[in-house]
Amino acid sequence: MAIASYTELLTEVHSQPAPQRLLFVFAKAELPDNPDAQQRERFEQGEGGVLTPALCVDKTLDELSDMESLVVESRLTGVAWDIVFVAALAGDGTNPPTSEEAERPLQRMVEALQMGSIDNFLAFDRRGDAVDIQ
Repeated sequence: MAIASYTELLTEVHSQPAPQRLLFVFAKAELPDNPDAQQRERFEQGEGGVLTPALCVDKTLDELSDMESLVVESRLTGVAWDIVFVAALAGDGTNPPTSEEAERPLQRMVEALQMGSIDNFLAFDRRGDAVDIQ
């Protein structure tokens, strides 16, 4: 199933047989180090740049409702972001993973994103639309 929105992601995750915990890494678009004129121009037009992890959190499905609520909650941190990357972590069949059990997978997710490895994650903009990053 191709997931086109955050709402579709929540629907799909709720349908899984094992309880899930979602891992979120909020990233900020920035200019790369020592950008050339073309990179700077593309960035100013809202294209290109690099995505830098700025904030991460894990949530059970009971803690989530819609993208608007996630955006509002993220504003309370004071950390600016442009794209949120999401991954699901399955539980034991009865319970979702604990926040402690999600800590290492979340850290590996941040490390993967820092290395530019984004293929294993879904990405959404602030409206909740899936983003295809290339």
